[in-house]
Amino acid sequence: MEALLQEDLATLSDLDEKSLLESLDQRFKKDKIYTYIGDILVAINPFKYLPLYEKEVSEKYKCHDKNSLPPHIFAVADRAYQSMLGRLATGPRNQCIVISGESGAGKTESTKLLLRQIMELSRANSQLEQQILQVNPLLEAFGNAQTVMNDNSSRFGKYIQLRFHNSAVKGAKINEYLLEKSRVVHQDEGERNFHIFYCMLAGISKEDKEMYGLLDPTLYRYLNGTYGTEDMVHLWSEKYNQLCNAMDMVGFEEQEKVDMMTILAGILSLGNIMFEPTDGEMLKVTETSSGWLKATAGQFGVQEEELLRSLTCTMSMTRGEAIRRFHNQQQAEDARDSIAKVAYGRVFGWIVSKINELLAPNVDLDVELTEIGILDIFGFENFAVNRYEQICINLANEQLQYFFNHHIFLMEQKEYKEEGIEWETIAFKDNKPILDLFLTKPFGIFSLLDEQSAFPQATDKDFVDKLNSKFKGNPHFEVVRSHNPLFTVIHYAGKVQYNGSGFLEKNRDTIPASIRGLFINSVTPLLSVLFAATISRTGTLMPRKAKLLQAADDNFNSTRKQSVGAQFRHSLAVLMEKMFAANPHFVRCIKPNANKQPDQVDSKIMMDQLRYNGLLETIRIRRDGFSWRPSFKEFAQRYSILLLKPDLPLNKESCLSILNITDFRGWKCGSSRLFFKYWHQEELARLLERLGKAALVLQKNYRAVSCRRRYLALLAEVRKQRQAQREREEREEEERRQQLLEQEMKRRLDAERENKRPVSPPVPLPRKKKPQPRPRSILPGSPRALQSAPVPRPRSKQFEAMPFDNDLHVNSNLGQPDGEERAKEKHKKRRNTIRWFKETQARKVVRNGAFPCWFHGMITRRQAEDLMTDKPIGCFLIRVGQSRAGYTLTYRGKDRCRHYMIEMQTNGKYVILGEDRAHPSLPDLVEYHTRVGIKPFMELLTVPCGQMCDQEPDYEELKNPMLAPSWADSGHSPGEEDSGPDQVHLELQRLFVPPGQNPSLEAQKPPVLRRISDRRFRAESGESRNYLEGVDHEEDPAEKGRPFPRLYPSIRLAMREIQQIQQHFLASREQCPSSPSTKWKTADS
Repeated sequence: MEALLQEDLATLSDLDEKSLLESLDQRFKKDKIYTYIGDILVAINPFKYLPLYEKEVSEKYKCHDKNSLPPHIFAVADRAYQSMLGRLATGPRNQCIVISGESGAGKTESTKLLLRQIMELSRANSQLEQQILQVNPLLEAFGNAQTVMNDNSSRFGKYIQLRFHNSAVKGAKINEYLLEKSRVVHQDEGERNFHIFYCMLAGISKEDKEMYGLLDPTLYRYLNGTYGTEDMVHLWSEKYNQLCNAMDMVGFEEQEKVDMMTILAGILSLGNIMFEPTDGEMLKVTETSSGWLKATAGQFGVQEEELLRSLTCTMSMTRGEAIRRFHNQQQAEDARDSIAKVAYGRVFGWIVSKINELLAPNVDLDVELTEIGILDIFGFENFAVNRYEQICINLANEQLQYFFNHHIFLMEQKEYKEEGIEWETIAFKDNKPILDLFLTKPFGIFSLLDEQSAFPQATDKDFVDKLNSKFKGNPHFEVVRSHNPLFTVIHYAGKVQYNGSGFLEKNRDTIPASIRGLFINSVTPLLSVLFAATISRTGTLMPRKAKLLQAADDNFNSTRKQSVGAQFRHSLAVLMEKMFAANPHFVRCIKPNANKQPDQVDSKIMMDQLRYNGLLETIRIRRDGFSWRPSFKEFAQRYSILLLKPDLPLNKESCLSILNITDFRGWKCGSSRLFFKYWHQEELARLLERLGKAALVLQKNYRAVSCRRRYLALLAEVRKQRQAQREREEREEEERRQQLLEQEMKRRLDAERENKRPVSPPVPLPRKKKPQPRPRSILPGSPRALQSAPVPRPRSKQFEAMPFDNDLHVNSNLGQPDGEERAKEKHKKRRNTIRWFKETQARKVVRNGAFPCWFHGMITRRQAEDLMTDKPIGCFLIRVGQSRAGYTLTYRGKDRCRHYMIEMQTNGKYVILGEDRAHPSLPDLVEYHTRVGIKPFMELLTVPCGQMCDQEPDYEELKNPMLAPSWADSGHSPGEEDSGPDQVHLELQRLFVPPGQNPSLEAQKPPVLRRISDRRFRAESGESRNYLEGVDHEEDPAEKGRPFPRLYPSIRLAMREIQQIQQHFLASREQCPSSPSTKWKTADS
């Protein structure tokens, strides 16, 4: 049993398929889902929660020793991170982590865990780390869907590039591949559309649904007229809230979010437009679809007539003459679905490009960045019906398998032969012929597909017939005798039969030119940007501004000549180029059963995956082979320090001398490089680490001794100087006293000669300064003496500076020239911060004409701690940063004060540094953290720290300086003190008096504050009018001061028309119960 629970399968004594399967099976039954094959990780999907990913586990795997902890996905993240920094056997180099496996094997979850652990390793108290972590839930909502094999299947591929400078992450980039756009308009039995549609319908409020034009989910044809159970709806609603927060965290603007949701609502409405013939050539929409046409036009921001014209006919230019060709019903429905697919694809592409723009590294161009790439791409698929998407997905998996084989088998065994190493060749399943079948030019499958796509009259059957004639004798291709366009490809993972229906249309992916022109002129800004964008060679969306429209036309026409297959092949070539230039780490995901059930192992399914992944051959080459093969120069450069000899030549003899001082076994020496087992890297890293620790001890002691010597020398010099100074002062004092004594003696002698009196003995001189009398005590009725300035109390150990405080270093040498410069700079930053607050923040912070009691303006860290001295635990205040545009939250903990930096993002959201939630305003942030604790100590805000009313308010300098006359108007002078308990709030209320109460004050207010007052006055007057008239007015989104769809009134009218038609339809059904109910599937047929 112990042999079967080996953590590294490369150490198995009996190596065959049976022992391999039994070992993985026994480990899986004990919830040990991770197993090593040398430096390759095998991960089995448990289909249940396991306590393997808590904070404590994450900490254990930071800079850990591989042999000291069991296999884990966190260990792969740590090895990639340490390798990127050059702390392992290789120097600093780009890394990539390749995650492969079938659909449902757990690739997406493994990606999220890897990303989380790498962010933990590179943590630098930067909000960028949280933004990167929020990218996954955002892309999952728009790119994942439920399939028969996986409830959260990735319907696109992504390669996440994390950019680092030294050890800190500086940015990220997402590369997306082949979104399955056809899912928007069609889903097979047991499958669903993309998650975003269900989350949107479940999470949006009733008022917002009316604004976007969303109705009952069962009405939508693109959702197959189905929705979900109450538990599923609740889960989707939570995911929608997480999605909105992720978009806020990454930095999406409110108007962009509204436009995006409106376009998605328009896609759903578009699917319900049905056509019927007329007496003439032109089609018309059915009576029940007229409302959906109006809704779609309003949601897309276009004219209803122009949209209908674009759906039902095509305009072309022949010899300068415009020719209109009318569509039949099938062509019109194809044009409708084509618009839906292209619109959704461009929304997804825009999201990816927006993420890349917001997460781009903010560093100088000459700064060299290292990189860790994580590849999470669709797994191998074999459904009952396999279409164009499946052949592209399986081609990508063939490329990944080839990369694995090339790195593990081909390259390694080739070097053994070249270097003269004795080696028994290990046979493996090479899939290069299968790749040639797909990619060879000009007679590969995809080349022939592009060739047929160029002929407008070609059909899918013509394409399949051409494949049958070209590859009839190919061992990896089988001809299928059928009336349908079918063909079979024998992949590395098994035989897959493809249905060629729709291959040509999907490969062309064309949209009518009239549709593109219509959407470019849309009043919805985002839709106009999407269709004015250019498409790169890899199929990536590149948004352009409207003023570059002409150039965009040229680029669009030139790049759109490429088919979808050509773009996908080119994007795969770019991906392979990046991966071959990096140091790879492999994670092989295994699915234990096809039913997605925990604690169940299907031996046949497991064995099939082990065979086509080549894990048995991988174990053999990892056990017998040499995975690390450095050249003599590389090895000597890195490990010459082990000999403790300077200027060591970088040759073979030096390498052997280094290895002779170790007790390594199993390595070999070739003609130009050394060959090591995979564990030798870690053993050499431990030797370097031990030497590094010894060097630190030597440095520490040497520096201690040298500093001690310098200190004693300086101390002796200071004592010597003090002694010399003291002796010099004593001599000078003695000489002065002697001179005074001589002068006194001479004066007395002169006086005695004059008076002819005997000379009296000398009298000792008086003290230089007479003692001053002690002051009398101040009488009760006497005027009070001026008090001296208070002496600052020493800082207590109970106050702790968090790493994100805004004023940690106080300048103590202002008298010096550089101190004066720093003081000027600090004063300038302070002025800029005050201006920032008045212009952008005042209206967001003020509530009902006053600042909240927890807001304390621009005070220092010391002042904030002084206010917290006698406060209870949980007391808090928020202050304005003195040197930056932002805030700091000061919190009274159990035994110390903590300071949390609050950042304001580019989209106007507020985030506490290190938190994963964005808030629209400071009051919302405070209210949220009264319920949810602040990480990492999970501290709740309980008691706000109010103002000290017997002193000047903390936010006095944040008032408008032009409001000085208001003191005179109110009968107070600046020096007077009010004894009322609410003096602070009363003073602030004077600043925000509604118009009409004090015109002189209103004229002196800045524009921002005048707008606040005007809006409040209008709201109050509107409420009173409604109350007096007794009329319920519908609230327009424009009145709320929030973004809204451009044609919101048209959308609202269309929704009412649809509802009326639905009510009429239901009433007619009740009158005629025998009539069959209309279903979307009937309409499709």
